[in-house]
Amino acid sequence: MAALAKGLVVLPTASPIARRPRGRRGVRSSFFSSPGFRPAAGVILECNSSGRRRLRRSWSVSASVEQFASDDFQVERLLSTYGYMNVSSYSGPPTGSVLGVPGFDNFAAGLDRRDMTQMSGLEMGEGAVQTRIYTGRIARGERMGTRVLLKAYPFTSRGSEVDMMAVNELISHAVLQEAADGNPPNISYMYGGFQTRTGEQWLVFRDSGQITGADYAKAASQATSKGEAVGQWDFFDRFDPERPILRRKIYITKLLRGVFNGLAFMHSNGRLHQSLGPASIILNTMEERDVRYLEPQLRDLAFAADVSEQAIAGTNSLSDSWERRGSTSDLQDVSTESPTAALSAGLWRRATSAGARTPFERIAFGISDDIYAGGLLLAYMVFVPLCEPGSIDGPSLQRLFENTFRLDVMAAREYCAADERWDEAVKFMDLDDGAGWQLLQAMLNPNYRMRPTAEAVLNHRFMTGDVLG
Repeated sequence: MAALAKGLVVLPTASPIARRPRGRRGVRSSFFSSPGFRPAAGVILECNSSGRRRLRRSWSVSASVEQFASDDFQVERLLSTYGYMNVSSYSGPPTGSVLGVPGFDNFAAGLDRRDMTQMSGLEMGEGAVQTRIYTGRIARGERMGTRVLLKAYPFTSRGSEVDMMAVNELISHAVLQEAADGNPPNISYMYGGFQTRTGEQWLVFRDSGQITGADYAKAASQATSKGEAVGQWDFFDRFDPERPILRRKIYITKLLRGVFNGLAFMHSNGRLHQSLGPASIILNTMEERDVRYLEPQLRDLAFAADVSEQAIAGTNSLSDSWERRGSTSDLQDVSTESPTAALSAGLWRRATSAGARTPFERIAFGISDDIYAGGLLLAYMVFVPLCEPGSIDGPSLQRLFENTFRLDVMAAREYCAADERWDEAVKFMDLDDGAGWQLLQAMLNPNYRMRPTAEAVLNHRFMTGDVLG
Protein backbone atom coordinates (compact mmCIF):
# COMPACT_ATOMS: atom_id res chain seq x y z
CA MET A 1 0.00 0.00 0.00
CA ALA A 2 1.39 3.38 -0.90
CA ALA A 3 1.92 5.76 1.98
CA LEU A 4 -0.77 8.39 2.39
CA ALA A 5 -0.05 11.99 1.57
CA LYS A 6 -0.02 14.26 4.55
CA GLY A 7 -3.50 14.56 5.97
CA LEU A 8 -5.71 13.96 8.96
CA VAL A 9 -7.72 11.03 10.23
CA VAL A 10 -9.78 11.40 13.38
CA LEU A 11 -10.05 8.55 15.88
CA PRO A 12 -12.34 8.01 18.86
CA THR A 13 -10.75 8.60 22.24
CA ALA A 14 -11.47 8.36 25.93
CA SER A 15 -10.00 11.78 26.62
CA PRO A 16 -11.09 15.40 26.09
CA ILE A 17 -12.21 16.30 22.59
CA ALA A 18 -9.76 17.98 20.20
CA ARG A 19 -11.39 19.87 17.33
CA ARG A 20 -10.46 19.23 13.71
CA PRO A 21 -8.65 22.10 12.01
CA ARG A 22 -10.90 24.02 9.64
CA GLY A 23 -10.63 23.55 5.93
CA ARG A 24 -9.11 20.03 6.03
CA ARG A 25 -11.09 16.91 5.38
CA GLY A 26 -10.33 13.58 6.98
CA VAL A 27 -8.18 11.14 5.02
CA ARG A 28 -8.95 7.48 5.66
CA SER A 29 -6.48 4.63 5.60
CA SER A 30 -7.44 1.03 4.84
CA PHE A 31 -8.40 0.48 8.46
CA PHE A 32 -10.95 3.29 8.27
CA SER A 33 -12.39 2.66 4.83
CA SER A 34 -15.04 0.16 5.90
CA PRO A 35 -18.59 1.46 5.47
CA GLY A 36 -19.45 0.48 9.04
CA PHE A 37 -16.78 2.76 10.49
CA ARG A 38 -17.38 6.48 10.86
CA PRO A 39 -14.69 8.19 12.96
CA ALA A 40 -15.69 10.72 15.57
CA ALA A 41 -13.87 13.77 16.80
CA GLY A 42 -11.19 13.08 19.35
CA VAL A 43 -7.57 12.22 18.66
CA ILE A 44 -6.00 13.37 15.41
CA LEU A 45 -3.93 10.83 13.48
CA GLU A 46 -1.37 12.74 11.44
CA CYS A 47 0.43 10.99 8.62
CA ASN A 48 3.21 12.07 6.31
CA SER A 49 4.75 10.86 3.07
CA SER A 50 6.98 8.38 4.88
CA GLY A 51 3.96 6.56 6.29
CA ARG A 52 4.59 7.64 9.89
CA ARG A 53 1.27 8.47 11.50
CA ARG A 54 1.02 10.40 14.71
CA LEU A 55 -1.73 10.64 17.23
CA ARG A 56 -1.86 14.15 18.58
CA ARG A 57 -4.17 16.33 20.56
CA SER A 58 -4.39 20.05 20.04
CA TRP A 59 -1.59 20.61 22.57
CA SER A 60 0.90 17.74 22.23
CA VAL A 61 2.22 14.76 20.28
CA SER A 62 2.50 11.70 22.48
CA ALA A 63 2.27 8.53 20.37
CA SER A 64 2.78 7.38 16.80
CA VAL A 65 1.18 4.75 14.61
CA GLU A 66 2.86 3.77 11.37
CA GLN A 67 1.17 2.82 8.13
CA PHE A 68 3.29 0.14 6.51
CA ALA A 69 3.25 -1.65 3.16
CA SER A 70 3.23 -5.43 2.88
CA ASP A 71 6.71 -5.45 1.34
CA ASP A 72 8.12 -3.62 4.37
CA PHE A 73 8.41 -7.00 6.11
CA GLN A 74 10.18 -10.30 5.86
CA VAL A 75 7.60 -12.80 7.12
CA GLU A 76 9.30 -15.82 8.67
CA ARG A 77 6.89 -18.42 10.02
CA LEU A 78 3.33 -19.00 11.18
CA LEU A 79 3.35 -18.91 14.96
CA SER A 80 -0.30 -19.64 15.76
CA THR A 81 -3.86 -19.54 14.50
CA TYR A 82 -6.70 -18.96 16.91
CA GLY A 83 -10.25 -17.75 17.31
CA TYR A 84 -11.89 -15.25 19.64
CA MET A 85 -14.23 -15.56 22.59
CA ASN A 86 -15.66 -13.05 25.03
CA VAL A 87 -15.72 -14.32 28.63
CA SER A 88 -18.92 -12.93 30.08
CA SER A 89 -20.33 -12.37 33.53
CA TYR A 90 -22.25 -15.03 35.39
CA SER A 91 -25.99 -14.81 34.85
CA GLY A 92 -27.15 -18.30 35.83
CA PRO A 93 -26.87 -21.41 33.64
CA PRO A 94 -29.58 -21.14 30.97
CA THR A 95 -31.31 -24.17 29.55
CA GLY A 96 -29.36 -25.59 26.66
CA SER A 97 -26.20 -23.59 27.40
CA VAL A 98 -23.09 -24.68 25.54
CA LEU A 99 -21.26 -27.28 27.64
CA GLY A 100 -23.13 -25.90 30.63
CA VAL A 101 -21.20 -22.63 30.44
CA PRO A 102 -23.52 -19.61 30.68
CA GLY A 103 -23.45 -16.27 28.98
CA PHE A 104 -21.39 -16.78 25.83
CA ASP A 105 -23.22 -14.17 23.78
CA ASN A 106 -20.60 -14.02 21.05
CA PHE A 107 -20.45 -17.72 20.26
CA ALA A 108 -21.61 -17.19 16.69
CA ALA A 109 -18.68 -14.81 16.17
CA GLY A 110 -16.14 -16.77 18.21
CA LEU A 111 -15.88 -20.37 19.28
CA ASP A 112 -18.06 -23.41 18.72
CA ARG A 113 -18.43 -26.63 20.74
CA ARG A 114 -15.24 -28.04 19.26
CA ASP A 115 -13.32 -24.94 20.34
CA MET A 116 -14.49 -25.23 23.93
CA THR A 117 -13.38 -28.85 23.97
CA GLN A 118 -10.00 -27.88 22.54
CA MET A 119 -9.45 -25.33 25.28
CA SER A 120 -8.57 -28.24 27.55
CA GLY A 121 -5.53 -28.64 25.33
CA LEU A 122 -4.84 -24.91 25.59
CA GLU A 123 -5.61 -24.21 21.95
CA MET A 124 -8.07 -21.71 20.48
CA GLY A 125 -9.08 -22.99 17.06
CA GLU A 126 -11.78 -23.23 14.40
CA GLY A 127 -13.73 -20.17 15.42
CA ALA A 128 -15.89 -18.13 13.08
CA VAL A 129 -13.19 -15.42 13.25
CA GLN A 130 -9.67 -16.79 12.96
CA THR A 131 -6.54 -14.68 13.05
CA ARG A 132 -2.99 -15.72 12.24
CA ILE A 133 0.18 -14.69 14.03
CA TYR A 134 3.50 -14.65 12.16
CA THR A 135 7.02 -13.88 13.24
CA GLY A 136 9.01 -11.55 11.04
CA ARG A 137 11.38 -8.61 10.67
CA ILE A 138 11.07 -5.11 9.31
CA ALA A 139 12.89 -5.23 5.99
CA ARG A 140 13.55 -1.54 5.37
CA GLY A 141 13.46 1.90 6.89
CA GLU A 142 14.80 3.18 10.17
CA ARG A 143 13.65 0.04 12.02
CA MET A 144 15.22 -2.36 9.53
CA GLY A 145 15.98 -5.68 11.22
CA THR A 146 13.58 -5.12 14.13
CA ARG A 147 11.80 -8.32 15.11
CA VAL A 148 8.02 -8.09 15.00
CA LEU A 149 4.87 -10.17 15.34
CA LEU A 150 2.34 -9.74 12.55
CA LYS A 151 -1.35 -10.39 13.19
CA ALA A 152 -3.46 -11.07 10.09
CA TYR A 153 -7.23 -10.64 10.05
CA PRO A 154 -8.82 -12.56 7.16
CA PHE A 155 -10.75 -10.67 4.51
CA THR A 156 -14.45 -11.53 4.31
CA SER A 157 -16.20 -8.40 3.08
CA ARG A 158 -15.76 -4.67 3.50
CA GLY A 159 -17.31 -3.41 6.69
CA SER A 160 -17.58 -6.93 8.13
CA GLU A 161 -17.16 -7.81 11.79
CA VAL A 162 -13.62 -8.96 11.02
CA ASP A 163 -12.75 -5.52 9.64
CA MET A 164 -14.25 -3.87 12.70
CA MET A 165 -12.23 -6.13 15.01
CA ALA A 166 -9.03 -5.04 13.27
CA VAL A 167 -10.05 -1.37 13.45
CA ASN A 168 -11.00 -1.71 17.11
CA GLU A 169 -7.71 -3.37 18.02
CA LEU A 170 -5.70 -0.69 16.21
CA ILE A 171 -7.65 2.13 17.87
CA SER A 172 -7.40 0.57 21.33
CA HIS A 173 -3.63 0.16 21.16
CA ALA A 174 -3.18 3.66 19.71
CA VAL A 175 -5.23 5.32 22.45
CA LEU A 176 -3.53 3.35 25.24
CA GLN A 177 -0.07 4.05 23.84
CA GLU A 178 -0.91 7.73 23.65
CA ALA A 179 -2.12 7.71 27.25
CA ALA A 180 1.13 6.06 28.38
CA ASP A 181 3.36 8.34 26.28
CA GLY A 182 4.30 5.40 24.09
CA ASN A 183 4.67 2.30 26.27
CA PRO A 184 1.58 1.22 28.22
CA PRO A 185 2.50 -1.00 31.19
CA ASN A 186 2.05 -4.73 30.63
CA ILE A 187 0.30 -4.25 27.27
CA SER A 188 1.84 -5.35 23.98
CA TYR A 189 3.21 -2.50 21.87
CA MET A 190 1.80 -1.93 18.38
CA TYR A 191 3.86 -0.23 15.67
CA GLY A 192 1.03 0.12 13.16
CA GLY A 193 -0.58 -1.83 10.33
CA PHE A 194 -1.29 -2.28 6.64
CA GLN A 195 -3.74 -3.87 4.22
CA THR A 196 -2.75 -6.46 1.62
CA ARG A 197 -3.94 -6.49 -1.98
CA THR A 198 -6.35 -9.29 -1.05
CA GLY A 199 -8.00 -7.09 1.58
CA GLU A 200 -6.52 -8.68 4.72
CA GLN A 201 -5.86 -6.30 7.61
CA TRP A 202 -2.47 -6.82 9.29
CA LEU A 203 -1.33 -5.33 12.60
CA VAL A 204 2.35 -5.07 13.50
CA PHE A 205 3.55 -5.56 17.08
CA ARG A 206 6.88 -5.45 18.82
CA ASP A 207 8.15 -9.00 19.39
CA SER A 208 8.31 -9.00 23.19
CA GLY A 209 7.74 -12.73 23.49
CA GLN A 210 6.07 -15.63 21.73
CA ILE A 211 5.03 -17.69 24.75
CA THR A 212 1.44 -17.47 25.98
CA GLY A 213 0.07 -18.01 29.45
CA ALA A 214 -1.49 -21.20 28.09
CA ASP A 215 1.92 -22.42 26.90
CA TYR A 216 3.41 -21.85 30.34
CA ALA A 217 0.51 -23.53 32.14
CA LYS A 218 0.90 -26.65 30.02
CA ALA A 219 4.67 -26.83 30.57
CA ALA A 220 4.33 -26.15 34.30
CA SER A 221 1.69 -28.86 34.70
CA GLN A 222 4.08 -31.40 33.19
CA ALA A 223 6.88 -30.17 35.44
CA THR A 224 4.68 -30.38 38.56
CA SER A 225 3.87 -34.03 37.86
CA LYS A 226 7.60 -34.81 37.61
CA GLY A 227 8.71 -32.64 40.51
CA GLU A 228 10.83 -30.55 38.14
CA ALA A 229 11.34 -26.90 37.32
CA VAL A 230 10.23 -25.21 34.13
CA GLY A 231 13.53 -24.38 32.50
CA GLN A 232 16.87 -24.90 34.20
CA TRP A 233 17.19 -26.36 37.66
CA ASP A 234 19.04 -24.79 40.57
CA PHE A 235 21.74 -27.00 42.07
CA PHE A 236 19.96 -27.30 45.43
CA ASP A 237 16.64 -28.36 43.85
CA ARG A 238 17.75 -31.99 43.97
CA PHE A 239 18.04 -31.78 47.75
CA ASP A 240 14.79 -29.90 48.35
CA PRO A 241 11.84 -30.76 46.07
CA GLU A 242 9.84 -27.81 47.46
CA ARG A 243 12.19 -25.27 45.88
CA PRO A 244 10.91 -25.58 42.28
CA ILE A 245 7.29 -25.51 43.51
CA LEU A 246 7.97 -22.32 45.47
CA ARG A 247 9.55 -20.72 42.41
CA ARG A 248 6.51 -21.79 40.37
CA LYS A 249 4.20 -20.02 42.81
CA ILE A 250 6.38 -16.90 42.69
CA TYR A 251 6.30 -17.01 38.88
CA ILE A 252 2.50 -17.39 38.83
CA THR A 253 2.14 -14.47 41.24
CA LYS A 254 4.30 -12.19 39.09
CA LEU A 255 2.46 -13.27 35.95
CA LEU A 256 -0.90 -12.42 37.52
CA ARG A 257 0.41 -9.11 38.84
CA GLY A 258 1.45 -8.16 35.32
CA VAL A 259 -1.98 -9.08 33.96
CA PHE A 260 -3.86 -6.99 36.52
CA ASN A 261 -1.42 -4.11 36.26
CA GLY A 262 -2.12 -3.95 32.53
CA LEU A 263 -5.85 -4.31 33.16
CA ALA A 264 -5.76 -1.54 35.78
CA PHE A 265 -4.10 0.76 33.24
CA MET A 266 -6.75 -0.04 30.65
CA HIS A 267 -9.58 0.60 33.10
CA SER A 268 -8.04 3.87 34.31
CA ASN A 269 -8.01 5.02 30.68
CA GLY A 270 -11.59 4.02 29.90
CA ARG A 271 -10.96 0.70 28.14
CA LEU A 272 -12.17 -2.83 28.86
CA HIS A 273 -10.30 -5.89 27.61
CA GLN A 274 -13.27 -8.26 27.18
CA SER A 275 -11.16 -11.22 25.99
CA LEU A 276 -9.07 -12.11 29.04
CA GLY A 277 -7.74 -15.64 28.97
CA PRO A 278 -4.47 -17.60 29.12
CA ALA A 279 -3.92 -17.16 25.38
CA SER A 280 -4.25 -13.37 25.69
CA ILE A 281 -1.10 -13.16 27.86
CA ILE A 282 2.32 -12.92 26.22
CA LEU A 283 5.43 -13.90 28.20
CA ASN A 284 9.04 -13.14 27.43
CA THR A 285 10.35 -16.17 29.34
CA MET A 286 9.15 -19.47 30.81
CA GLU A 287 12.31 -19.90 32.89
CA GLU A 288 11.04 -19.90 36.46
CA ARG A 289 14.56 -19.29 37.70
CA ASP A 290 14.57 -16.01 35.74
CA VAL A 291 11.32 -14.73 37.22
CA ARG A 292 12.93 -11.34 37.92
CA TYR A 293 13.01 -10.76 34.15
CA LEU A 294 9.42 -11.84 33.53
CA GLU A 295 7.30 -9.16 31.82
CA PRO A 296 3.76 -10.38 31.10
CA GLN A 297 1.84 -8.39 28.50
CA LEU A 298 -1.82 -8.32 27.51
CA ARG A 299 -2.76 -8.68 23.86
CA ASP A 300 -5.90 -9.41 21.80
CA LEU A 301 -7.77 -6.13 22.08
CA ALA A 302 -10.15 -6.84 19.20
CA PHE A 303 -13.14 -6.74 21.56
CA ALA A 304 -11.77 -3.99 23.80
CA ALA A 305 -14.56 -1.60 24.72
CA ASP A 306 -14.47 2.14 25.30
CA VAL A 307 -16.17 2.94 28.61
CA SER A 308 -14.96 6.49 28.98
CA GLU A 309 -17.60 8.92 30.17
CA GLN A 310 -17.57 10.68 26.80
CA ALA A 311 -18.22 7.45 24.94
CA ILE A 312 -20.88 5.88 27.11
CA ALA A 313 -23.02 8.74 28.40
CA GLY A 314 -26.41 9.30 26.87
CA THR A 315 -26.54 6.61 24.17
CA ASN A 316 -27.80 3.07 23.82
CA SER A 317 -24.49 1.38 23.15
CA LEU A 318 -20.78 2.06 23.49
CA SER A 319 -20.02 1.85 19.79
CA ASP A 320 -22.97 4.03 18.84
CA SER A 321 -21.78 6.51 21.44
CA TRP A 322 -18.22 6.84 20.25
CA GLU A 323 -19.20 7.15 16.62
CA ARG A 324 -21.92 9.75 17.16
CA ARG A 325 -20.22 12.16 19.55
CA GLY A 326 -18.33 14.92 17.79
CA SER A 327 -19.32 13.79 14.30
CA THR A 328 -18.96 16.50 11.68
CA SER A 329 -20.99 17.43 8.62
CA ASP A 330 -18.92 15.29 6.26
CA LEU A 331 -19.40 12.17 8.38
CA GLN A 332 -22.62 10.22 8.80
CA ASP A 333 -23.94 8.89 12.08
CA VAL A 334 -23.98 5.13 12.50
CA SER A 335 -26.84 3.18 14.04
CA THR A 336 -26.46 0.59 16.77
CA GLU A 337 -26.72 -2.06 14.04
CA SER A 338 -23.26 -1.16 12.68
CA PRO A 339 -20.47 -3.76 12.87
CA THR A 340 -18.55 -1.80 15.50
CA ALA A 341 -21.63 -1.56 17.71
CA ALA A 342 -22.12 -5.31 17.40
CA LEU A 343 -18.73 -6.00 19.01
CA SER A 344 -20.04 -4.68 22.34
CA ALA A 345 -23.72 -5.56 22.00
CA GLY A 346 -23.49 -8.63 24.24
CA LEU A 347 -21.82 -6.65 27.02
CA TRP A 348 -24.57 -4.06 27.10
CA ARG A 349 -27.32 -6.67 26.98
CA ARG A 350 -25.80 -8.28 30.06
CA ALA A 351 -25.47 -4.88 31.70
CA THR A 352 -29.16 -4.18 31.16
CA SER A 353 -30.09 -7.64 32.47
CA ALA A 354 -28.02 -6.95 35.60
CA GLY A 355 -29.88 -3.68 36.19
CA ALA A 356 -27.08 -1.37 35.00
CA ARG A 357 -28.93 1.35 33.11
CA THR A 358 -27.33 4.68 33.98
CA PRO A 359 -23.98 5.61 32.38
CA PHE A 360 -22.04 5.14 35.60
CA GLU A 361 -23.71 1.81 36.31
CA ARG A 362 -22.81 0.62 32.82
CA ILE A 363 -19.19 1.67 33.30
CA ALA A 364 -19.10 -0.16 36.64
CA PHE A 365 -20.66 -3.25 35.08
CA GLY A 366 -18.14 -3.28 32.24
CA ILE A 367 -15.20 -3.04 34.64
CA SER A 368 -16.64 -5.76 36.87
CA ASP A 369 -17.14 -7.96 33.80
CA ASP A 370 -13.39 -7.85 33.16
CA ILE A 371 -12.75 -8.59 36.84
CA TYR A 372 -14.99 -11.66 36.66
CA ALA A 373 -13.02 -12.91 33.65
CA GLY A 374 -9.86 -12.10 35.60
CA GLY A 375 -11.10 -14.30 38.44
CA LEU A 376 -11.54 -17.23 36.08
CA LEU A 377 -8.06 -16.51 34.71
CA LEU A 378 -6.61 -16.45 38.24
CA ALA A 379 -8.16 -19.85 38.95
CA TYR A 380 -6.77 -21.20 35.67
CA MET A 381 -3.24 -19.89 36.24
CA VAL A 382 -3.16 -21.36 39.76
CA PHE A 383 -4.77 -24.73 39.11
CA VAL A 384 -3.53 -25.82 35.69
CA PRO A 385 0.22 -25.25 36.36
CA LEU A 386 0.07 -26.79 39.85
CA CYS A 387 -2.12 -29.82 39.12
CA GLU A 388 -1.45 -33.09 37.36
CA PRO A 389 -1.71 -32.86 33.56
CA GLY A 390 -5.22 -33.46 32.25
CA SER A 391 -6.85 -33.37 35.69
CA ILE A 392 -8.36 -29.90 35.22
CA ASP A 393 -8.84 -27.35 32.43
CA GLY A 394 -10.45 -23.96 31.88
CA PRO A 395 -14.00 -25.02 30.97
CA SER A 396 -14.03 -27.59 33.79
CA LEU A 397 -12.97 -24.96 36.33
CA GLN A 398 -15.67 -22.59 35.11
CA ARG A 399 -18.35 -25.28 35.31
CA LEU A 400 -17.12 -26.23 38.78
CA PHE A 401 -17.46 -22.71 40.18
CA GLU A 402 -20.53 -21.58 38.23
CA ASN A 403 -22.72 -24.63 37.79
CA THR A 404 -21.75 -27.10 40.49
CA PHE A 405 -21.19 -24.67 43.39
CA ARG A 406 -23.15 -21.64 42.13
CA LEU A 407 -20.18 -19.32 42.81
CA ASP A 408 -19.78 -20.47 46.42
CA VAL A 409 -15.99 -20.56 46.25
CA MET A 410 -15.44 -21.83 49.79
CA ALA A 411 -17.71 -24.80 49.12
CA ALA A 412 -15.75 -25.46 45.94
CA ARG A 413 -12.59 -25.37 48.04
CA GLU A 414 -13.69 -28.44 49.99
CA TYR A 415 -14.28 -30.30 46.74
CA CYS A 416 -10.87 -29.31 45.39
CA ALA A 417 -9.11 -30.33 48.62
CA ALA A 418 -10.52 -33.84 48.29
CA ASP A 419 -8.67 -34.44 45.01
CA GLU A 420 -5.03 -35.25 45.71
CA ARG A 421 -4.09 -34.35 42.13
CA TRP A 422 -4.83 -30.72 43.02
CA ASP A 423 -2.90 -30.60 46.31
CA GLU A 424 -0.34 -27.97 45.34
CA ALA A 425 -2.96 -25.60 43.93
CA VAL A 426 -5.11 -25.93 47.06
CA LYS A 427 -2.08 -25.36 49.30
CA PHE A 428 -1.25 -22.20 47.37
CA MET A 429 -4.79 -20.84 47.65
CA ASP A 430 -4.88 -21.79 51.37
CA LEU A 431 -1.87 -19.64 52.31
CA ASP A 432 -2.47 -16.89 54.89
CA ASP A 433 -5.84 -18.17 56.04
CA GLY A 434 -7.16 -18.85 52.55
CA ALA A 435 -6.12 -15.54 50.95
CA GLY A 436 -6.40 -16.96 47.43
CA TRP A 437 -9.92 -18.28 47.98
CA GLN A 438 -11.02 -14.98 49.53
CA LEU A 439 -9.75 -13.01 46.54
CA LEU A 440 -11.34 -15.43 44.08
CA GLN A 441 -14.68 -15.22 45.92
CA ALA A 442 -14.60 -11.43 45.68
CA MET A 443 -13.79 -11.48 41.96
CA LEU A 444 -16.54 -14.01 41.20
CA ASN A 445 -19.15 -12.29 43.36
CA PRO A 446 -22.57 -12.73 41.66
CA ASN A 447 -23.31 -9.08 42.47
CA TYR A 448 -21.21 -7.09 40.03
CA ARG A 449 -21.28 -4.06 42.35
CA MET A 450 -19.35 -6.01 45.01
CA ARG A 451 -16.41 -7.07 42.85
CA PRO A 452 -13.04 -5.36 43.45
CA THR A 453 -11.29 -3.09 40.99
CA ALA A 454 -8.09 -4.19 39.26
CA GLU A 455 -6.15 -1.88 41.60
CA ALA A 456 -7.73 -3.56 44.62
CA VAL A 457 -6.81 -6.97 43.22
CA LEU A 458 -3.18 -5.85 42.88
CA ASN A 459 -3.13 -4.70 46.50
CA HIS A 460 -4.63 -7.91 47.89
CA ARG A 461 -2.22 -9.88 50.07
CA PHE A 462 -2.47 -12.92 47.79
CA MET A 463 -1.19 -10.81 44.89
CA THR A 464 1.54 -8.87 46.71
CA GLY A 465 3.56 -12.03 47.38
CA ASP A 466 3.32 -11.61 51.15
CA VAL A 467 1.66 -15.01 51.48
CA LEU A 468 4.81 -16.68 50.12
CA GLY A 469 6.96 -15.26 52.94
